[in-house]
Amino acid sequence: MTDQFVAPAINYTGLLPLIIVLAGGLVGVMVEGFASRTARYAVQLPVAVATLVLAFVALVVLGPRNQGLTAAETIALDGPALVLQGLLLLISLIALLVMAERLGGQQADAFTQAGASTPGSAEEAFAVRHGASSTEIFPLSLLSVAGMMLFVSANDLLLLFIALEMLSLPLYILAGLARRRRLLSQEASLKYFLLGSFSSGFFLFGAVLIYGYAGSMRFGDIAAAVSGNVGMDGLLIPGILLLAVGLLFKVGAVPFHAWTPDVYQGAPTPVTGFMAAATKIAAFGAMLRVFYVAVEGVRADWQPILAAVATLTMVVGAVLSIVQTDVKRILAYSSIAHAGFVLVGLISMDQAGISSTMFYLAAYGFMTIPAFAIVGLVRSSGTEASQVGQWAGLGRRAPWTAVAFTFLMLAFTGIPLTSGFTGKFAVFSAAISQGWAWLAVVGVLASAVTAYIYFKLVVLMWRGDEDAAGDTVVVTPSLLTVFAIVAGVVVTLALGVLPSPMLDLAQSTAAFLR
Repeated sequence: MTDQFVAPAINYTGLLPLIIVLAGGLVGVMVEGFASRTARYAVQLPVAVATLVLAFVALVVLGPRNQGLTAAETIALDGPALVLQGLLLLISLIALLVMAERLGGQQADAFTQAGASTPGSAEEAFAVRHGASSTEIFPLSLLSVAGMMLFVSANDLLLLFIALEMLSLPLYILAGLARRRRLLSQEASLKYFLLGSFSSGFFLFGAVLIYGYAGSMRFGDIAAAVSGNVGMDGLLIPGILLLAVGLLFKVGAVPFHAWTPDVYQGAPTPVTGFMAAATKIAAFGAMLRVFYVAVEGVRADWQPILAAVATLTMVVGAVLSIVQTDVKRILAYSSIAHAGFVLVGLISMDQAGISSTMFYLAAYGFMTIPAFAIVGLVRSSGTEASQVGQWAGLGRRAPWTAVAFTFLMLAFTGIPLTSGFTGKFAVFSAAISQGWAWLAVVGVLASAVTAYIYFKLVVLMWRGDEDAAGDTVVVTPSLLTVFAIVAGVVVTLALGVLPSPMLDLAQSTAAFLR
């Protein structure tokens, strides 16, 4: 008698936030196909913002009451998944407001003087050059966010791979939308696509090896096979390492970091901020679940390797950041160093490691979005002034912008009363408590090295020769960008001055369903 297929039970209520984001992305695709070009922006922005807000409300209201494994145990709706999904929605909302930037007033006047016929044509010209007129940026971002939300809750290697591709494919396109520096942006997109495809191949090969070891791709079954010691370590350990390659590529860890500076520099600046913040949250969320749930039983085999990767990541990111002359590349190498700091917390392999990692991801995300938003406002000769020398004397030209950027640089450094200090203290403390004190020492030294380039940039802004900056100006941002920058700065300050609520939330939810 033929076995009948039984459809797995699916908790649609618990998956409602993900469904809302997917639906919003599909609506955005339909708008691109049927709405007139002039009406798309007015429709796409409200749809995208409403989608993320509704998804966050649904997550807060319905998430805690619908925890558990669903869809044949391939999706885990547990504390870490809910916290990371909430972070992704908030970070993506702020990033989306920055992506929605439109010129007006001062900017139009500046570009009219540069040769545009009317202010209106100047606005359109700059928007086209920087990808701002590409309204497809909104549905692509939503589809990527949906993939990220699935990525942090996937409890099955096959679903994890599907989520990886779902979040990556829109990013490959988004990275190529900067039309002002078209060749640089297209190079970034192609490089990201090719290297991302190779990393996905490594991930898939590792998943196949682990399937051969455990006979299943579900994390619970893999964990059971590991604890049962089925005696096929020749498949398990290589599988874990190949799987790690695909995940470490996404966070920009050394030696899988080569794409990061070029892609961050070539992609539209708002997209770069979104990639730097949201992708790290998603990738580290997936890594936490893989290493803490599926292969925790053989951590003695992979922990030293991850420790070596963390060390290289912190050292390379810190050292190479100080020789950069482009602000976006400085932030790119900074993101590499921060990936190493997060890995220090992940390696701890206890509840404090989970909570400190989630806190650091939140702190880094809310620092990064406003930092890249400010970089996008500093312009010279009709394009972004990303060269360090062009920022000389910026504090006298635009004091409030310089104050905000100075505070964010202090947060990246890890100065007390900022979220950066609290995050580093949390991950280093977790590592020390589990016998990884030497990793914490490397992290402190790497932080000291990165402090040099941060303070150099701050001193240049406030004490640099204004004449050396040429025609650099800070354009007047829209209210959307102002809100995004203020929100990021306020959260960065709040997580430094009063970190207890976020730390308590992270600690109370730091338990994976198995």
